Amino acid sequence: MLKLARAMWRTALVPSLAVVVIGAVAGALWVGSAGLFGALVGGAVAFASSLATLFMMRWSAGMHPMAVMAVALGGYVFKMLVIFGVMTLLRGVDALHTYALALTMMGVILVWAGAEMVAFKRTKIPTIIPN
Repeated sequence: MLKLARAMWRTALVPSLAVVVIGAVAGALWVGSAGLFGALVGGAVAFASSLATLFMMRWSAGMHPMAVMAVALGGYVFKMLVIFGVMTLLRGVDALHTYALALTMMGVILVWAGAEMVAFKRTKIPTIIPN
């Protein structure tokens, strides 16, 4: 788990930062400072969500496999509730452009998930398959 978490961090960091930069530039060109701030906040929320996944992986690494699955499912539900709550609270903020925030957040989450998949496929993890 720890090896996989490190590989996911290394694989996802640069592409996700690139998506935040692209989103911020596009938001700034699209609607000005509200787009820039919206994209930066969306990128920060997506980064926090993705880092929470890596934190949960590190925290549950020594647990029983069933406990790890419970942490994964509970963590996913908790992250979604937090993201929905944050997005609901930020919806009425005039300094943030809603679409720039949402598109940047969606882009970062998708790129991070894709990078996690690539890291998982590349990482050599010993597995025991009983008969």
